[in-house]
Amino acid sequence: MPDFTCEFSEAAIPLTHAWEHTVGSDHAPVALRADWQAQLRRCRNELGFRYVRFHGLLSDDVGTLIRQQGKLLYSFFNADQIFDFLLSIGMKPFVELSFMPRALASGNATVFHYRANVTPPHDYRQWAELIRKLVLHWVERYGASEVREWFFEVWNEPNLKAFWAGTQAEYFKLYRYTVEVIKSVDAQLQVGGPSTAANEWVEEFLAFCETNNLPADFISTHHYPTDAFGSPEDDSEMQLAKSQRGILREQTQDVFRRACGRPVYYTEWNSSSNPRDPLHDEPYAAVFVTKTVMETNGLVKGYSFWTFSDIFEENYFPSVPFHGGFGLLNLHGIAKPTYRAFELLHQLGVEMLLVDGLHETVDAWVVRKEASLTVLLTNHALPRHSIKTERVSIHLTGAPEPRAVYVERIDETHANAKRAWREMGEPEYLSAGEVALLEAASRVAREPLDWKYENGVVHLDLELAPHAVASVTMEFVESLVEGRGA
Repeated sequence: MPDFTCEFSEAAIPLTHAWEHTVGSDHAPVALRADWQAQLRRCRNELGFRYVRFHGLLSDDVGTLIRQQGKLLYSFFNADQIFDFLLSIGMKPFVELSFMPRALASGNATVFHYRANVTPPHDYRQWAELIRKLVLHWVERYGASEVREWFFEVWNEPNLKAFWAGTQAEYFKLYRYTVEVIKSVDAQLQVGGPSTAANEWVEEFLAFCETNNLPADFISTHHYPTDAFGSPEDDSEMQLAKSQRGILREQTQDVFRRACGRPVYYTEWNSSSNPRDPLHDEPYAAVFVTKTVMETNGLVKGYSFWTFSDIFEENYFPSVPFHGGFGLLNLHGIAKPTYRAFELLHQLGVEMLLVDGLHETVDAWVVRKEASLTVLLTNHALPRHSIKTERVSIHLTGAPEPRAVYVERIDETHANAKRAWREMGEPEYLSAGEVALLEAASRVAREPLDWKYENGVVHLDLELAPHAVASVTMEFVESLVEGRGA
């Protein structure tokens, strides 16, 4: 039986909530949709996300730069509309500088249904002039102090031919032209890269910057647990089964080391890289998310989940309410289990205590917050690996007696809208009434939990289903942090 002990009097370490720094989206034009904006506003209010990142701000469908009758025409109106909205809801852009305007492109290679051009510029000086005009415009429009809080990331996954038709050397050249021109506008603006898939090019990127005396204010990269596991013919469940438990923590530790003291931002991650993965809509993903963000604490400054919404059209725009999209919210804004996981995480405090105890599938964290303390539990295994319901015991020593204890759960029978949708018969198009029923089914409920208090020790016991998250909160009469330097 999983058994965990926590000593209340021991020193805490900071829980940084790095997962709230940034969240991902699709590509820039969807940010002009009213439903996208409503969902992002909700995520900002309920989950605490501060930045949002998306592709294609420079692509032709935004109109940032086009060529007519041999003349280059600049228009920053649509980009301004997007950024105005972000600032109006208390968020900021994590600016991904992509993709190539056709007016500057050296070739015709594209990606996704919206045909984003992925070729290097035919003239790097013209690219630099576009970036100069755009960044200078934003500094003039929003003020230098505001734009200094943004992040400028050069391109997206240039180590993949799907996203960059050039070579590594050509990407580094693009970075050089970009960082030099941005710093010429304002030396305090934050610029970084290499924005690679699968944690690649970090050493090479830093070596290039050092050799050429170029700034790199941060390291950005991406990873998914399905990277390099299984063959392309395998479905995502098989790829995950071939992965290993805790793989993202190990990769993050490695990138943290290779970054040589620079802040690390993962600007994409999820439970798999498959845009149509059924597990994205199920409790499995919520457990994976919870375990991963807790294990990467202290290693990253930002850990940007990809994505906040299923309003997402890289390949086509779907109509099935639960089609396995990346989002925390589905097309109708119904919260998936992953959304509820971020909701529980957002409620945590910022002081994490050491927990003793090991188990093959169950993990536990204890987080202190003013007059309450939360024990966060997960029961997680990779697909096709052994997992069962576990009876978990927790012992908190040296703590005052709680006045109330309650548990909030995410599992197959709790906060699982997809299960309710299946019971409806899996309708493809939902009525307003069905949306309301499914949103109700997605909510996390507070349930009282029995406890014992003996000789200064709080004892808790509860069952944890397979692929489950349980957040057990103890409320106390007086503050827990008073006199502790918090």
